[in-house]
Amino acid sequence: MARIGILTCSNATGDLGCSSVSCLASLRKREGAFSTYPADEKLTLVGIISCPGCPTLTGPDKLMQRIRALTEFSVDTIHFTYCVKTLCPFREKYRKALKESFPHIRIVMGTHESKLTPEEYRQKIKNLFNQDRKTMVDVILKRV
Repeated sequence: MARIGILTCSNATGDLGCSSVSCLASLRKREGAFSTYPADEKLTLVGIISCPGCPTLTGPDKLMQRIRALTEFSVDTIHFTYCVKTLCPFREKYRKALKESFPHIRIVMGTHESKLTPEEYRQKIKNLFNQDRKTMVDVILKRV
């Protein structure tokens, strides 16, 4: 049994209203980064946490507190969401800090896949900040 935690981007969840629906759908369907698990292995979502935001000097420390909370529930794998994998300038710093503090936790970069290239995805997200009342739902439903 894989006990999974998902690390989301606080900008995507907080500022853009992402509900992690694409990540959770991929988990349920065993698509994207979840397709690598053996078909007979049970996948249990332990929890979803968000990153500490950017930019921040204390980001890795705050992240470790959040990961520590998941370890209390025996998480063994952390998936960085597609938006963290594609957009986050701190992803490698967070990955390294997580690996150093919790070497027994497997780190997977990604959740769902996108039909957009990373550059197209980044541009669409950037466009959301330049438009009124647009959210991640608009990207998912291809309204931007």
